[in-house]
Amino acid sequence: MTDPSSVPNTWRGPFRVDAALANGLSRSRLTRRDLMAPLHGVRAPAAYEVDIIEAVALVLRRDQYVSHVTAARLWGAPLPSRLQDALVHVTSIGPAPIMRRPQVTPHRIRVGDPDVRTLHGIPVSGPARCWFECASILTVEELVVLGDFFVGPSALATIDDLAAAITRNARAAVTARAALGRVRAGAESPMETRMRLSVVDAGFPEPEVNVDVFDDDGQFLGRVDLAWPESRIALEYDGEHHRGREQYRRDQRRANGFSVNRWIVIHATAMDADRPSVLFERLRQAFVQRRLEQRRAA
Repeated sequence: MTDPSSVPNTWRGPFRVDAALANGLSRSRLTRRDLMAPLHGVRAPAAYEVDIIEAVALVLRRDQYVSHVTAARLWGAPLPSRLQDALVHVTSIGPAPIMRRPQVTPHRIRVGDPDVRTLHGIPVSGPARCWFECASILTVEELVVLGDFFVGPSALATIDDLAAAITRNARAAVTARAALGRVRAGAESPMETRMRLSVVDAGFPEPEVNVDVFDDDGQFLGRVDLAWPESRIALEYDGEHHRGREQYRRDQRRANGFSVNRWIVIHATAMDADRPSVLFERLRQAFVQRRLEQRRAA
């Protein structure tokens, strides 16, 4: 490096202190105000918005990887809001020393060959392994939501993959098995999963997930979040995007098609997720109506 007072333009993000020193920067240069220290042994331009995961990844050993909910976040999985600002989870393999830093929650896996992938240049636990790791942190419902994400449209894992990732006799195995029995492929959002779990827990038959509905002539009417096709009952979650005028018009046109084809469609909102008693009563009434119709037709 010809000018020890400068920082190479290629180092636009976090970089290791030892790498900077090896390239000719002095220790005094690394203490100037135009640089910041997101963690010990790492520097970054002061104007750079440091992602702490990116910084921690710079100091990982070959026998360490990003794991648990941090790996889930990197996979793009939905996580509870209480974990959005959590510390970085790092797992050490076998005899490797655990990482002791204020920004890190350390773990160790003593035996085996864990499934570790490279994601955005960072070694992370594979999807199924990540799901099982999270069983030590998440509730059963939260773990089902995570499992639905991994086996859903993302196609990052299968239910069999999740089952194979469970380590026998591990503390988290009980939670993982309880969640595994409720994971279903096909859910496209965390709210769909939570709705499915809530209606089953309320005593209703388990619905099918994301069902394509056709009329008697085979014309496509639409896809519904949850459905009991034999009873022609559907449950839809209406998020914020349903409030727009154009979306409202499309929803009304779609609803007309379901109505004339004798489908009962019940709509749920975020308010129903928090206080579902009214939603459950409407759903109960729908099943009662169908049973009465069946008796009359018999």
